[in-house]
Amino acid sequence: MKSGNKTEGAGEEFLAFRLGGEEYGVDILKVQEIRGYENVTQIANAPAYLKGVVNLRGIIVPIIDLRIKFRQDKVNYDQYTVVIIVDLHERITGIVVDGVSDVLTLAPGQIRQAPQLSGDTEYIRGIGSVEDRMLILVDIEKLLDTEELAALEAAAAA
Repeated sequence: MKSGNKTEGAGEEFLAFRLGGEEYGVDILKVQEIRGYENVTQIANAPAYLKGVVNLRGIIVPIIDLRIKFRQDKVNYDQYTVVIIVDLHERITGIVVDGVSDVLTLAPGQIRQAPQLSGDTEYIRGIGSVEDRMLILVDIEKLLDTEELAALEAAAAA
């Protein structure tokens, strides 16, 4: 089931990406494009996970490193590091990940409810299971605070 095509209207499509040793999935409809990692313009006093901003065809786009946001120990930038450009309520944002693998179509039966965990895990939409893979399905809008992003964009534009 590695096909990116919908099968008879059933299921949802997710872009699978890696952060450390884990695999995550984000709703493909939120993804605008995938780009290689490039240097960013840093913003003073921004949280560590906000790498800075880039100019993407005239739009100032905040770039958030999910590896730092998720408190990973090792954060390396190499040829596999990519930025997924996502559209959150008409606010364009880039998220840095270790790499993307494919687009998966998950049927409702392949998506399990996320376990109740302590800490800030509201962004976990569920756990996707396909063949021998498990994906942590992320609600990207809950993960990335759009009000915070708006304030950062305003600071960058000033």
